[in-house]
Amino acid sequence: MSEKIYIGSGKKKTFNNGGEIISITIGLDGLKELYEKYGFETDAGKKKLKLNVSARREVDQYGNTHYVTVDTWKPEQQPASGQDDFEDDTIPF
Repeated sequence: MSEKIYIGSGKKKTFNNGGEIISITIGLDGLKELYEKYGFETDAGKKKLKLNVSARREVDQYGNTHYVTVDTWKPEQQPASGQDDFEDDTIPF
C-alpha cells in the first residue's frame, strides 16, 4: 500500500431543510507534478486526476470532517504479446 498524498480537506454542512454538502478545499501547490505522476488522459483528450474524499474519524482543530487524497492506484501494464491469453485455440463447446 502506498503512502497517502493529502491534497485537501473538507467540512460537512447540514442545512435547515435537511440537505447536506461537503465543501472541500484543494491545495494547488504541486498539482502539476501530481498530474504528471498520477494523472491520465481520457479517450476524449481530457486531463484528469482522481481524488478520494474520506470522512475523518474525528473532527480536526479547524472543524474539518473530511480529507482529500490523490488516488495513486494504477493498473499494472501487461506486455502486448499479440496473442490471446488462452494456451491453445480450441474451444471446448
